[in-house]
Order: sequence, then structure tokens, then C-alpha cells
Amino acid sequence: MYLSRFLSLHALWVTVSSMMQHYPSVWGHYDVCKTQIYTEEGKVWDYMACQPEARDMIKYVRVTLDPPDITCGDPPETFCAMGNPYMCNNECDASTQELAHPPELMFDLEGRHPSTFWQSTTWKDYPKPLHVNITLSWNKTIELTDNIVITFESGRPDQMILEKSLDYGRTWQPYQYYATDCLDAFHMDPKSVRDLSQHTVLEIICTEEYSTGYMTNSKIIHFEIKDRFAFFAGPRLHNMASLYGQLDTTKKLRDFFTITDLRIRLLRPATGEIYVDEQHLARYFYAISDIRVYGRCKCNLHATGCKEENKRLLCECEHNTTGPDCGKCKKNYQGRPWSPGSYLPIPKGTANICIPSISSIGTNVCDNELLHCQNGGTCINNVRCQCPPAYTGILCEKLKCERDPGGCSQSSAQGAISHSPLLLLMALLGAARLHVC
Repeated sequence: MYLSRFLSLHALWVTVSSMMQHYPSVWGHYDVCKTQIYTEEGKVWDYMACQPEARDMIKYVRVTLDPPDITCGDPPETFCAMGNPYMCNNECDASTQELAHPPELMFDLEGRHPSTFWQSTTWKDYPKPLHVNITLSWNKTIELTDNIVITFESGRPDQMILEKSLDYGRTWQPYQYYATDCLDAFHMDPKSVRDLSQHTVLEIICTEEYSTGYMTNSKIIHFEIKDRFAFFAGPRLHNMASLYGQLDTTKKLRDFFTITDLRIRLLRPATGEIYVDEQHLARYFYAISDIRVYGRCKCNLHATGCKEENKRLLCECEHNTTGPDCGKCKKNYQGRPWSPGSYLPIPKGTANICIPSISSIGTNVCDNELLHCQNGGTCINNVRCQCPPAYTGILCEKLKCERDPGGCSQSSAQGAISHSPLLLLMALLGAARLHVC
């Protein structure tokens, strides 16, 4: 009997939730998870989809180099200056701070002159390939919101692959190939993002646009996130509603912009010419002064906050969800299967909150989310309402004077606040289960 009551209650809750949605005409930013509103039933929570703000993700990155001894300076060595490949009196020495180029200089604050940068060893073992893998890890699922930008101080590499992982580095997929000659390097026809469309936006391309070699004014490589967004949101990204709608309904598109790790595979340094000058191998190396990655913590539209705890990013989950990505329902809130929030309908989306489970109703008479103690009552440990002297009932919804033979006066009756039958049903069902147990 109690199960059938709960199922009826569940259906009623779904109906009430849908009726509680009020959509303003302006486009929202999903920066609020819930607000309190006043209805005929009193003060209730209005839930909506929500997400954290975008931020500079490099602040939280962990970097790994492979091979681990690829950084220059141990032992010290000389290299040639960029822009004058025959001036080879520059020194890299790991034991001297002013001459060292460790990996953390890829992520420090720029603005000093000359720029600080990480640098690899030179190509002294030519013709053996000079291969370097730079892995950026967050130990957190990240949704990219802006272009990935890499600034080289050695000329942009002749060959490079940008890769991504969605499973913390266990498997990798290419994001984009870069080469001075795509056909020769990767057996791919050269393309740019401008050659793509809504229908081909997920295509993995090889571009020659960022591989012009050994030139002082050609330092930057992009992976164009915003240009891909523009296929749905327009050239100036004014129609973000369209983009969010596509992300909501197309999992492959959403996953395309989602990462846990990035890997920069440097395959051939900038040579600036067809042939390698074997007499001046100190000309050839990799050097990176800056990497930019902007995004937000993926919280499945169940959080606006993301905090760093024990050197790990964690979503500050709402909607009765929990986990690093708000990927499951809290204990006692598993009344229906967990589901991510939805951007639709615009502008507030659908929260898809986790609701109390059947087994928890017996111990969850009141809370601060759905089951408020009424008329000034106080919820004690979620199991009972402590009512003011004049009130009684599971949720303090009744006046004590109603029990008196003479009933209540008009003034005392007006003081009682009547709340939704939905709330009372949930509380009554909980009380009934407590009585049975």
C-alpha cells in the first residue's frame, strides 16, 4: 500500500515540478542551481540546470614529460639563438637558475623580458628522431570553453600532434595534426577549421597553418575551440542557445570538447628548410614559453562551484547529487535513476534533481529542500519537526486548538499556514513507515 502511495506521490511531484518552471525572456547563463520562490503553496525551491564559471585551467595542471630527462641543462649544453641560427653561444644549465629551463616555465606568469620558457635538449642524436611527449593532467573532467594556445620560443615544430584523453590518460585520441607538409608527415590532405561545417565539425584534420618553421614572428599554435562553437552559435557567438541545444542533444559533440588530459606530441623540431644542417645540430630543439587552456569543471549541470581540495578539483554538487563530477545521487536520494541536468528548455534548463528514495522516506520526515517544517517549526535531524506551542502535526501544519471542543478562533485559524498536499503526503508516508517499523 505504501509503495503505491509513493509512486502516486512521485508522479504528483513530477507534475508539480514541471508546473513550477517559469522562463524569463532573457538568455540565462546557468549560474544559479536553485532559487526560493513564493507560490500558492508557500515558499518552495525552484531548481534549474547550473554550471561553474570558466577559468584558467593551467593553474591546476600537473605536467609530465616523456622521456623524463628530455629537458636541457643536465649536463649543460650550448644552443643557437632563434632568429640567428649560427649564433650558438647560448647556454642551458640546470644547476644555474638564470640558465635553467625547467617545465614549470611553460606555465609561469609572462611579461618579463626575455620570456621564460621550457627547453628540450638539442637534436644532437640526429638522425634519431627528437620526440617529446608533454602530458597535461587535471585528475578531473574539464569542458573546454576557449582556444588552446601554445607559444613556442624555438620556432613552431615541423610536425606535432595534439591529443586528448577522456579517461585520465588510459586511452588517447588525436585532436589535431600539425605539419609543414601534411601529406608527407601524416598522409592527410591539409585543411583548416574554416573548411569544416556543422556536419563535419568533429572531423580530425591536419593543418599547415601553424607550421611555418623558424621565424621569430611565428610562435603561436592554436587549437580552435571558438571557431568550432561558431558553427552553431554564429561568428560572434551571440546565439549560445543554439550551441547549448546542440551540446545537450549530441553526446559526441559534447564529448569532443571534454577532456581529462591533453598530450602535446612533438615529433620534429622547426628546421626552416628541407634538409637538416648536420653541422649545426644545436639549432634544433623545442622551447615553449606559454600554454593556455580555459575551461570549466564538468559537473553535469549540477553545480556552480568547483573547489580545489588535496590538489584535486571537485564539484560542489547541488540537486542532491554527489561525486567528483556530481555523477550520482546522494544516499537516501535514489528515488529515480541519476541523470545529468539539461540545458533545455532555455534559458533555465532542467535540473533533474535526485529525489528521496523509498527506503529513506521512513527516516526523512523533514529537510531544508522539499519538506519544510511549517508555521515556524524546526527540523530535528530530519526525523521530526519541533513545533511552536500553538501547532502540532508531522510538519506543524495543524493548530492545537482544532482538537478543542470549541475549535479555533478566527484569528488563530488565520495564523496557520497551509502548505502543499504533496509535502504533507511525503511526511505522512514517512510517519506511516516509522509507525510500521
